[in-house]
Amino acid sequence: MHIAIVIKIIGILLMIFSLLGNLPPLLVSLLYGDGVAGAFLNSFLIIFIVGFLLWSVTARQKKELSNRDGFLVVTLFWAVLGSAGCLPFLLSEAVSLSLTDAVFESISGLTTTGATVISGLDGLPKSILFYRQLLQWMGGMGIIVLALALLPMLGIGGMQLYRAESPGPIKDNKLVPRLAETAKNLWYIYLSLTVACALAYWLVGMDLFDAVSHSFSTIAIGGFSTHDASLGYFENPLVELVAVLFMFIAGINFALHFITWSKKRDTTIRHYFQDSEFLFYGFILLSVSITTVVILYFSNTYSSVGESLIKGTFQVVSFATTTGFTTADFSNWPLFLPYVLLYAAIIGACAGSTGGGMKVIRILLIFKQGIREVQRLIHPRAVIPIKLGKKVMPDRVIESVWGFFAVYVMAFMVMLLALLATGLDIITAFSAVGACINNLGPGLASVAQTYAELPGTAKWILCFAMLLGRLEVFTLLVLFTPMFWKR
Repeated sequence: MHIAIVIKIIGILLMIFSLLGNLPPLLVSLLYGDGVAGAFLNSFLIIFIVGFLLWSVTARQKKELSNRDGFLVVTLFWAVLGSAGCLPFLLSEAVSLSLTDAVFESISGLTTTGATVISGLDGLPKSILFYRQLLQWMGGMGIIVLALALLPMLGIGGMQLYRAESPGPIKDNKLVPRLAETAKNLWYIYLSLTVACALAYWLVGMDLFDAVSHSFSTIAIGGFSTHDASLGYFENPLVELVAVLFMFIAGINFALHFITWSKKRDTTIRHYFQDSEFLFYGFILLSVSITTVVILYFSNTYSSVGESLIKGTFQVVSFATTTGFTTADFSNWPLFLPYVLLYAAIIGACAGSTGGGMKVIRILLIFKQGIREVQRLIHPRAVIPIKLGKKVMPDRVIESVWGFFAVYVMAFMVMLLALLATGLDIITAFSAVGACINNLGPGLASVAQTYAELPGTAKWILCFAMLLGRLEVFTLLVLFTPMFWKR
């Protein structure tokens, strides 16, 4: 393991983060004259100096990264930058947050979870509100993807970082021959979707600040808002429809968007419908939306079919993609609907998207494996391959999916018991773990609105859950195995 290279990369990432994370909100603060510019300036200087010192003492190191180095860098990236991101909250007098709450808010933002400990958003300075949204936007695609475009220029290989950052069952390790070119193209796609989303929000009635801010958290599938009532603040069905469209797009595997962007196919739509995960993703959203709308209408939760349709579909897409925007008090919806939404978040968005959850591709493979086991009971000697489209899945992939599922369930249970031990009730504890490990945000009972009232110990446990979910369990847990640290 090359510790010096790891330190060098963390130093580079801290310097990048200090610039991207603090200078834009500093400019917003100066523009609106909200008096918080000093906090962002001090935060920028502290983070940049620390990063520069880490980089300067290891600047001459130019060895190639190993796979273990990649896992360590990615984990430290989310943990270190998530912690560094708390500085503006601590240095600003506009928000009175403890260290625990500041770290919780920062990690929640960077991991695109959207769980918050802050209330009274409508009265906060614009720069603080913008900073929260910016954290999610940077975390959505991952600053690492940007760094991948820079590392080859510095003599540091990046493929190991990409593999560690994208530990899903199916991923294109080389969408194009050069990884730096891939990173740039992914950022162009990400930026283009953000601009399109901001314009759409602005055209349907948001002011420019809210449009840009909410486009950050929509495309990042984050869920932070500039208002306590989230998107419900606007009371505008067109805003909700725009959000549904872009949440759906952001929840799709970005490899499919990449194909469209690079024009590798004659058509720009057909390849989406040839992708098994995309079709299953659409089926889940459609079926859960229909169920939700029907129950809302016939239970008289809403007075009209149109309102039931918009509110129900919005909330389903928001939860199923793990965005976490709200326009209604979903926790008080009738029958089993609040739990259906939470279970939809556990499934999550597509692999290779900015969403959280277990990922649609894993659920699809588990479902297909279950059908195969039933068929084997009838025909024990039959060779029954599992296919996605026309591609046969190797048994190693199926094993890794089941391994992920087993570890996910065990981690969920351990953290649930830990939260119960802090004195939380079962509904709050269950939904809080579910919301954080799936990078969703809002939960049920005491965490339906904010996490401010939770004990400090519970918040640190949930910070770990957010990191675990963002890193898809294995990338983080592998660091806790003795084998990882052996030479």
